[in-house]
Amino acid sequence: MSKFSISRRGLIKTGAYVGAGLAMPTIFTRSANAFTNEPTGSTVTLGFNVPQSGPYADEGADELRAFELAVEHLNGGGDGGLLNTFSSKVLEGNGILGKKVEFVTGDTQTKSDAARASARSMIEKDGAVMISGGSSSGVAVAVQALCQEAGVIFMAGLTHSNDTTGKDKKANGFRHFFNSYMSGAALAPVLGKAYGMDRKAYHLTADYNWGYTTEEAVRNSTEAMGWSTVETVKTPLTQTDFSSYITPVLQSDADVLVLNHYGGNMVNSLTNAVQFGLRDRMVNGKKFEIIVPLYSRLMAKGAGANVKGIFGSTNWHWSLAQGFTTPDGTQVAPDAASAAFVKSFGEKYGFPPSQAAHTCYVQTLLYADAVARAGSFNPCAVVEALEGFEFDGMGNGKTLYRAEDHQCFKDVLVVRGKENPTSEFDLLEVVEVTPAAQVTYDPSIFGGDLGSCNPGA
Repeated sequence: MSKFSISRRGLIKTGAYVGAGLAMPTIFTRSANAFTNEPTGSTVTLGFNVPQSGPYADEGADELRAFELAVEHLNGGGDGGLLNTFSSKVLEGNGILGKKVEFVTGDTQTKSDAARASARSMIEKDGAVMISGGSSSGVAVAVQALCQEAGVIFMAGLTHSNDTTGKDKKANGFRHFFNSYMSGAALAPVLGKAYGMDRKAYHLTADYNWGYTTEEAVRNSTEAMGWSTVETVKTPLTQTDFSSYITPVLQSDADVLVLNHYGGNMVNSLTNAVQFGLRDRMVNGKKFEIIVPLYSRLMAKGAGANVKGIFGSTNWHWSLAQGFTTPDGTQVAPDAASAAFVKSFGEKYGFPPSQAAHTCYVQTLLYADAVARAGSFNPCAVVEALEGFEFDGMGNGKTLYRAEDHQCFKDVLVVRGKENPTSEFDLLEVVEVTPAAQVTYDPSIFGGDLGSCNPGA
């Protein structure tokens, strides 16, 4: 990121600067009753902090597309997208509380230090009143803590680790995306039915908090139904060639490989696994299988034919727009909200959105809606408006923003790589829509202290 935050529209919030020195958040220049970066003019600035480089850059690019679309809709442009299907009807396409929405962007580089630096710049130099984005849970946890300290709202983008709304949860932070626990709870019954209850799993795990909690969730859920865990091995987030990690799998008696990898890591590790012939092996009298706990359309595209038949979970998938029939014959009707989002995104960019795009778009609208319902940009008013908020019409069915940990609860999709895709975008099929009740857990199980809202005053 450059010295000054970069806006897609070249908008620099000059009012946030103090002389020639470092800019200070508005809170330090206004009355004691103000809050950090309280909007005083005709505009309000949001900060979108995404990986524009690094292993999750593809996800970041799609997040930026979604953020731009959300701002366009909030300001009254385009066809309105999910504003037309959202169960809350307070947003009118005239910005937020009548203020035109502007935005600045930063590159997290999929690194926590870089993400904090870019978020801090957007808050202190550009006057951002809310920060969103990220495709790494390590980044999300770091930026969420910064936003708590600074007194702004953090609307997490793509972050799947239990930690984000678990041991590292913060009162100023909210997550729409599902988490590792939910993936494990949704996947296990499907895996047991497909592969049997007597399996030996080998885990390759990205060496940061998302990898740890995803491995734990899948391991716990599969072991509970009878699987055993042969080995768990951590891999660097910067790894691009996983050949040296695949060889020991071949030498073990494992008959399942679980790739707790995401983005480019998953594309590369799965490619290496296939190159080493894992999918053609028979072990313990069983066909060797590979599992990818967290899937995305972008990952499936990158891995190509290698994803065929491989199970995983996802927060949302564009096929919800058209409806489908699951392998067991269950009819899933077209979802009007998903259809509206796919139409808006597709017409603007020429291809369907990813789950990363969906969650970032939704988070932006949920923030704007909370401000409108509260009648204030004050972070504590926003927190109060979001806690316990139940809504529909955002593409995931009925959803609850739980007050105790600021985690959304909604249906979870179990997907599988399609054997006969009809296009480069039609790579995953939904095999199970897991009800929210099946993935809901006690908010205390991951520890952590939500604390109190910080308005920055």
